[in-house]
Amino acid sequence: MGVVILLVMAAGVALMLTRKLPTAFALALLAVAIAFLAGAPFTGKNSVLDTVLQEGAPALAATMIAIILGSWLGKLLDETGIAGTLVRKIVEFGGDRPTVVALGVLAVSALVGTVTGSAPAAMLAGIIGIPAMIAVGVPKVTAAGTVLMGIAVGIPFELPLWQFFSTALELPIPTVRGFMVKLFPFALAAALAFVLVETRRRGTEHAWSLKSVDSPGSSGAKPRSRRAELGDAPWYALLAPAVPLVLALGFELAIIPSLLAGVLYALVTTTRPGGMNKRLLRTLYGGFEVAAPPLVLFISIGILLAAVKLPGAVDALEPLVKAVSPQNPVVFVLVFTLLVPLCLYRGPLNVFGLGAGIAGVLIAAGIYPAVAVLGMATSYNQVFGVADPTSTQTVWSAQYAGVSPQQVMVRTLPYVWAVALGGLCVTAATYL
Repeated sequence: MGVVILLVMAAGVALMLTRKLPTAFALALLAVAIAFLAGAPFTGKNSVLDTVLQEGAPALAATMIAIILGSWLGKLLDETGIAGTLVRKIVEFGGDRPTVVALGVLAVSALVGTVTGSAPAAMLAGIIGIPAMIAVGVPKVTAAGTVLMGIAVGIPFELPLWQFFSTALELPIPTVRGFMVKLFPFALAAALAFVLVETRRRGTEHAWSLKSVDSPGSSGAKPRSRRAELGDAPWYALLAPAVPLVLALGFELAIIPSLLAGVLYALVTTTRPGGMNKRLLRTLYGGFEVAAPPLVLFISIGILLAAVKLPGAVDALEPLVKAVSPQNPVVFVLVFTLLVPLCLYRGPLNVFGLGAGIAGVLIAAGIYPAVAVLGMATSYNQVFGVADPTSTQTVWSAQYAGVSPQQVMVRTLPYVWAVALGGLCVTAATYL
């Protein structure tokens, strides 16, 4: 029966790869099929309806709330001009020096990447950052890759992601935080290497530039302040993206209160009292629109995790998975480093797809400790978040820069593959 379940999983991957079904729908159908194949009854204990669907759907509720709050804060950073101001300040500081401008955009991308992931983070940093880089001669592929590599630097400190791994792998937040801190230096080193190497190796390419801002008196209108002209946020408001991170990492405050504090700080430092209510509601509703796709995905992941943890599924899959899972630390690193491409194109090791189910099997069957599975999953996520041509942030960044997602994948993959190798080495040395 274990072989049949694996074949069904392979069929699920095929449906996702060929886009016959959206990932969320494919995962939910896959979960129900696994449950029936594992011999689960229709209702009752360890059943399809009560355990897989009823208990699985809200299993990642804490993660969903964190996603909503992160999206809410992201909308505030956009509407209040905080993100745009950060990028503009960096561009002004860098002048016509391509490497300096790219490093500045990288830093801003990392900062907003700690707040919200996926396309919203790419847009916050890239709407101004990508054309600014191209205007000073940074090649288009390098400009798109810089934003993505910057987001990858912020991923280890993305609070909703901490909550996801904590809930999905049943690990305490301090454990997740501890490994993410160890992963961060690899992501930072790879991002810096990408910018320094690619901007120098590819040279400068002047393609198109930012639209210039009209001078205050050019149209006969009353001159306005520079902040009114460009929409700059006050300097103290620029600390808003760092507030949740400081509270969660420095003061070890819980994730949801930390994100709420960031929302309130961004609001209070940019909005007059009379306009707070409208802005709160407007950005909250906008945050729900941004959060809707990942929310649906996390519902399906919770259902899939509930299915693969059923006793029948564990008993069927344990011997097969154990037979192909290396226990020697050196072999562990070699094998799973070579398997890195399987997290691309919504592959079987993508943690926001079938990879979540495989992680659940590895833990439920006792093949690896949960913290070792955390190391694997987070290492692969660094690759997926940058180089996967099907991820929303990669697609948006590439298209906005005027190149294809596949071009971005080819250029960034060697760097994030090295990040995954570093994370797997730490995992093997620490937890195996």
